[in-house]
Amino acid sequence: MNPRNLLEVDWSKIPAPSDDGAAAHLVGMTIPPISLIATDDTSVTLSALRGRTVVFAYPRTGEPGKIALVDDWDMIPGARGCTPQTCAFRDLFAELKAAGAKQVFGLSTQDNAYQTEMASRLHLPFPVLSDEKLALTRPLNLPTMQVAGLTMIRRLALIVDDARISHVFYPVFPPDRNAADVLAWLQENPV
Repeated sequence: MNPRNLLEVDWSKIPAPSDDGAAAHLVGMTIPPISLIATDDTSVTLSALRGRTVVFAYPRTGEPGKIALVDDWDMIPGARGCTPQTCAFRDLFAELKAAGAKQVFGLSTQDNAYQTEMASRLHLPFPVLSDEKLALTRPLNLPTMQVAGLTMIRRLALIVDDARISHVFYPVFPPDRNAADVLAWLQENPV
């Protein structure tokens, strides 16, 4: 699969996730003081960041030239679209910052080595955080899915103001529109 195929998706052929209520508890929660390794070789503690932070989470990005984790990956509601979602945040990064996002982070349960390669390949202007050990996912009770024996975060985006979650985008579909939806919300809800 080449990068073009990862980005060009006919979303009408992909099942949309439904709102199962698994993120309803998140608004108002305080981010716990947990450090995660980032693709820029730093350790990030989201709870220590001041100002408005955007965190978008996804199950796992694809790897060009490699087969899918499972044969029916595209038919799992909410699974397909991690690379398009991530690239949309990349492409709107300057606008997100201008609209009040002091920080932007990607988040998945993939390991840091893979994420670092992906961040370099996709030329991301923001770090991606690895929650490989579910250190943040479990205390926040983020919505997850199990695929091929792996626990993955379901696609969502969080607006975090001074360590408190003030807005959640969930479910997210189509994934490549998530960054634009977050940008519109930031513009309508200035700090």
